[in-house]
Amino acid sequence: LKAGGTGLNLTGADYVIHMDPWWNPAVEDQASDRAHRIGQTRPVTVYRLVLKGTVEEKILRLHEQKRQLAEDLLSGTAVAAQLDAAALLALLKDA
Repeated sequence: LKAGGTGLNLTGADYVIHMDPWWNPAVEDQASDRAHRIGQTRPVTVYRLVLKGTVEEKILRLHEQKRQLAEDLLSGTAVAAQLDAAALLALLKDA
């Protein structure tokens, strides 16, 4: 998951299985994207294994909140315009 700085490409893989979610959703996205690089000739399927009522489930909810907040900020929606300094700092702190 954290091998992004090494230039690792996984074009030989057509399945990616995330078993342990990372706090930052962009790290997981980058890990999945390594299988979609130039040279991939097959469709890639990504799975996330998460059990109900676990810390991992809470992490995925946090991912959803972070993605929504980032989307709102980038799109300039009314919700993003109403964010206070504490919400913006929380986004940066948890990144």
